[in-house]
Amino acid sequence: MRSFLPNVILFLLTIMSTLIIGGPIYSISIMTILLAHEMGHYLASRKYGVPSSLPYFIPLPLPPFGTLGAVIKMKGIIPHRKALFDIGVWGPLFGLCLAVPAVVVGLLLSDVVDVSQLPPESLVLGNSPLFSFLQRSVLGYLPPNTDVVLHPIAYAGWVGLFITALNLLPAGQLDGGHIIYSIFGRHSKSIFRLTLCGMAIICLIYNLGWLLLVFFLLLIGFKHPPPLDDVTPLDRGRKLTGALAFFIFFTSFTPIPFPSFAVGIQEVFKSWLNL
Repeated sequence: MRSFLPNVILFLLTIMSTLIIGGPIYSISIMTILLAHEMGHYLASRKYGVPSSLPYFIPLPLPPFGTLGAVIKMKGIIPHRKALFDIGVWGPLFGLCLAVPAVVVGLLLSDVVDVSQLPPESLVLGNSPLFSFLQRSVLGYLPPNTDVVLHPIAYAGWVGLFITALNLLPAGQLDGGHIIYSIFGRHSKSIFRLTLCGMAIICLIYNLGWLLLVFFLLLIGFKHPPPLDDVTPLDRGRKLTGALAFFIFFTSFTPIPFPSFAVGIQEVFKSWLNL
């Protein structure tokens, strides 16, 4: 009989780690978003008879998130491209359905303050196009020299958008990799390589903090295991949903998520020249 004890223990530990980082409201909000994301994968797997585990949450009692997200384990062969597509896309879409309302509700509860009132230790966040659009829609254009102090629910929504974008990267066996492979099949390998090159450029120019992600993409490689039926193409509706998924990726991705800590290679060169 399969034991769910590891899942429960990791779930409770992740609740504790997110409580430490952001308090109870943030913890409840981000755990709900992450759970929705993983349950999307789980339900799609069950729909197509692909054995899968319940989510394994990953606690990390360190800033800025208190967690490294969650994963599920899938066993067995995915039957066809439609199943691969649905398993890949349901997670990000389920998570996004909670992340966007969290941003909106959280912004309504947030405070707009003069930048001079911000404490020196404040964590400055970069905004994705989607977050910026939601912020303008809720708060309008901010007066000069002001900024938003995010409510914990809004911060959880920001984290949810950030995680959604990372998962939708069209590479390897990430969610975006599943979607790309289900659409383009074996030709997706070229897209995986372009993704790696793009992240390497962002890493060098904008933020060396992405170096770990570049190494991770290299580690998972360019190969994607094919489904049992690797011939039958996707229907038009799924192709359109795939286009929507990558529109979400481009509008949710933040090249410089933490501007205070962003250091590009050009900044390193400048520091060397000033020595």
